[in-house]
Amino acid sequence: MALYSEKVMDHFHNPRNVGVIENADGVGEVGNAKCGDIMKIYLKIENNIIVDVKFETFGCGSAIASSSMATELIKGKPVSEALTLTNKAVAEALDGLPAHKLHCSVLAEEAIKKALQNYYEKNGIEYDETQFPNHTACHGCDC
Repeated sequence: MALYSEKVMDHFHNPRNVGVIENADGVGEVGNAKCGDIMKIYLKIENNIIVDVKFETFGCGSAIASSSMATELIKGKPVSEALTLTNKAVAEALDGLPAHKLHCSVLAEEAIKKALQNYYEKNGIEYDETQFPNHTACHGCDC
């Protein structure tokens, strides 16, 4: 069996939504240079719908694929639905990730939540702090 699914390879070789959104409504960056995986997510939100999402990721193929898939999963969705995105959903949408690469899907989930938290804060919108990560750990790497 191959180490990576066809979907992981497709999103790695042909990532969707790569880039920067100037004047983004929300920006979230997570990761650790010691781990080698850093993700930055940009959101454009209109009427509580994520109308555009872009990412920049420095990391391995799994990190790039996780970022790409996560953006696809939230684009066009209400903010409330994007908040429920889990790393498990990202990994499942990619038809799985090797166990030692699951932290990449965790980073994708956290980057989106950080961007949504940034959106709330910029706009003075009250939110439940328990829905957002308060730190970014390395999620299993040896740094």
